[in-house]
Amino acid sequence: MEKRNFNNEQEVKRSTFDERKKRNSSKSIQINQKELPWWVELLFVQIGFPDRWLIRILKTKKNAVNFYKENNKFIFLIFLFLLSLGYFQPVIKYSNTKLKCQKTAFNFLNKISRLKNENHKILEMITVNYCNGGSEIEYLRKDN
Repeated sequence: MEKRNFNNEQEVKRSTFDERKKRNSSKSIQINQKELPWWVELLFVQIGFPDRWLIRILKTKKNAVNFYKENNKFIFLIFLFLLSLGYFQPVIKYSNTKLKCQKTAFNFLNKISRLKNENHKILEMITVNYCNGGSEIEYLRKDN
């Protein structure tokens, strides 16, 4: 009789294990069948792109995430540098244009015979005035 009780207990344990397994398998199926991202659904399910492209995209995504985690500070510094470069670029371009204008006006003033012997500081002052919208050069041109 003791053997029968022991066998009955094992059968009960097996039956409960089987029941648990059946219950858990339905949950595991639900867990494993997550919804695909919209872009995977669109490109690879609906349109039918090759699966090897998806594998490459996912590997690249994983490598990019790992690279970002490893080089977070470096990427931040590069971003900060590019942002500051973009911020100062209009100032640099404006200054470069001003310098070209002043150089051209200075060369033009050197051609005028009356100002060749004058002080270079006065010539620079007149070129800056002209490049900022002044008309001193026109008066000098009329005098000659």
